[in-house]
Amino acid sequence: MNEKEIAKKIGNATKWSTSTEIMAKLITPIINMILARILVPEDFGIIATINMIISFADIFTDSGFQKYLVQKKFHGKTELYKYANVAFWTNLSISLLIFLIVIVYNQEIAQLVGSPGLGHVIIISSLQLPMTSFSSIQMSIYRRKLNFKVLFLVRSIGIVLPLIITLPLALIGFGYWSLIIGNLIVQLSNAVILTLKSEWKPRLFYNVEILKKMFSFSIWTLLESVSVWFSLWVDTFIIGSMFSSYYLGIYKNSTSIVNSLTALVTASIVPIVFSTLSRLQEDKELFNKYFFKFQKMTALLIFPLGIGVYLYSDLVTSILLGEKWMIASPLIGIWALTRSIKIIFGNLSSEYYRAKGQPKLSLIAQLIHLIVLIPACIISVRYGFWILVHVRSWVQMQLVVTHLIILKFHYQLSLKNMFKNIMPIAISTVIMSICSLLLKGLNEGLFWDIISISILILVYFISIILIDSTNDIKLLVKSVFK
Repeated sequence: MNEKEIAKKIGNATKWSTSTEIMAKLITPIINMILARILVPEDFGIIATINMIISFADIFTDSGFQKYLVQKKFHGKTELYKYANVAFWTNLSISLLIFLIVIVYNQEIAQLVGSPGLGHVIIISSLQLPMTSFSSIQMSIYRRKLNFKVLFLVRSIGIVLPLIITLPLALIGFGYWSLIIGNLIVQLSNAVILTLKSEWKPRLFYNVEILKKMFSFSIWTLLESVSVWFSLWVDTFIIGSMFSSYYLGIYKNSTSIVNSLTALVTASIVPIVFSTLSRLQEDKELFNKYFFKFQKMTALLIFPLGIGVYLYSDLVTSILLGEKWMIASPLIGIWALTRSIKIIFGNLSSEYYRAKGQPKLSLIAQLIHLIVLIPACIISVRYGFWILVHVRSWVQMQLVVTHLIILKFHYQLSLKNMFKNIMPIAISTVIMSICSLLLKGLNEGLFWDIISISILILVYFISIILIDSTNDIKLLVKSVFK
């Protein structure tokens, strides 16, 4: 595959992936805005503890085989489909085993995560585990081919379903059950559609030697996923144990709102990053060239988004969650600021390692992060909820530094070139921030904030055009809309 073909495939994949995320960010925030006004923080706290369990179980049901199927070089469809069958039956068996464990120990699990008496809720929520086995393999095959058109269809239906299921149930008083039922139906929909649309279908084939080959690669991905899970959920576990469901709901729903905003960019780009770089792993120069392109593409939107949410956190909180959630405004602001930095220099670095076939480096980075994160959370929680929020947010910078060290010394990647690559975006973001402070001093109120944001967007992109001498921004936009 030459560079022209790669660029064409990336442009097409980005087009469909971006279209999906634009649709998601038009509909999902509306759903969240309505749910935040119907449900109480305690409901979101309960859902957070359930999602913590389900996400942990999902790590093992996938077993890291998705990335193996995307990255591995196969000799034709026959070999690929054999590996896909082994991955499918392994995933399904593990998911059923975990589901059985949940049934047997549901009350103990509920007690452990700070939700005593909700064992039956955890059992019902865990029904989605076997469903994901029917969709994860098909997704990996589509991503391998950079075919995001079908994934666009699946995601679109998954976005719309909460409108016709979750919201009506919430309105008639189902509380957190409305979210659980909605999630189950979305997962069922994904499994059915992908199974019907996929050229590959599960067959009665299994080979232990193939399993050994996949597992020898996937063990590092699996361990890395476990470490990532701990870094994502250790704060939730501590808050759930030390504070009420109210504070857990405030914390988790606020960070989830920010994550969903940044996912507008990352969810459309990151899958393409891994799929594309995996195809280029033997060409170091081209590999690094496209890594920098993806990093610049991501930073173009993530940096101003993170700073913008930080500067206008009150407005964002009021619009997305409502007045009863205004206590969460500082949390939303600080999380957006620190997460934007982490995505550019941390998350994309992990994709670099994985695409190189070395997920163990990401595991090492995560383990070092956990050594810092866990004590930081345990100590800071003693001083109150808000101290924990700030410590948890800023401790992400340690992970960023670790990733940069690995890129520099293990891969000899030029950090100077990396910073030079995104410098026009960083400078434009600073200019935008200074203008924001000036505009805030002129007036106040909702109407003025909206006018100010419109002006800042214009200032930002004008700055980019004037500062970026490489013309990369124009080429990136052209490749997507070509």
